Amino acid sequence: MTTGSTRTAIVTGSAAGIGFAIAQRLAADGMAVVVHGIEAEAVEDAAARIAQTTGAPVLTSTADLRRHEGVAEVVDAAIAAFGRIDVVVGNAVVRHVAPIEAWTPEQWDDALAVNLSSVFHLARLSIPGMRERGWGRILTLSSIYGARGEVDRIGYVTTKTALLGLTRAIAVETAGTGITCNALSPGTVATPAIVDKIDVMAADRGVDAAVVAREYVHARHPTGEFVPIEDVAELAAYLCGPHSNAITGATFPVDGGWRAR
Repeated sequence: MTTGSTRTAIVTGSAAGIGFAIAQRLAADGMAVVVHGIEAEAVEDAAARIAQTTGAPVLTSTADLRRHEGVAEVVDAAIAAFGRIDVVVGNAVVRHVAPIEAWTPEQWDDALAVNLSSVFHLARLSIPGMRERGWGRILTLSSIYGARGEVDRIGYVTTKTALLGLTRAIAVETAGTGITCNALSPGTVATPAIVDKIDVMAADRGVDAAVVAREYVHARHPTGEFVPIEDVAELAAYLCGPHSNAITGATFPVDGGWRAR
């Protein structure tokens, strides 16, 4: 399974949604990819679809990113299978929705560990090899909520904001080495989590889900449309590719104009 000179990407939280779209797009560019998630069946299914549609080598992982040992497990497995790590995309996320006083210490620790610390550890463990080869790409998945607050989202807002600082710090520290580090800040993408949320809202109100979806997106995006998941994946592929050497430490909104409002 080792591919030696083939560039390898780890994409956490890639069994579905944005992570899957990015992993599939990087595989289409010829990279070997590590598909990661917490549900083995979903991870295996995602990996099979990527392998079938792109022909790229694919490795699966269900490592627990709440533990730094779990992050090391993903890195070690990638190196064992492919011999190298060239691209790291920190996309895995946990979401707890509740007022701050209702949060438990365990929920707070989970949010910090998965949303933020796992990205740090992935970078920490991958950068030495990137430095040795003189090339690497680190991409963090922040959010529109990295630039604004929201009720009942203390963990999400805090970690997505912190990722922007992590991105800048890594970019400055690795400048001139051939390694870049950038952040994507998507608005509302019609991921399974968002679709489920809209379905619940529609059921609670007794209206059609299409009505709620239209209201939901118009309240956020001046474009009046969801952010196409393909747009996020295409930008990720560019930033993880060979023609973005001079772009580092930057944050790219992909939010239908939400931040401009």
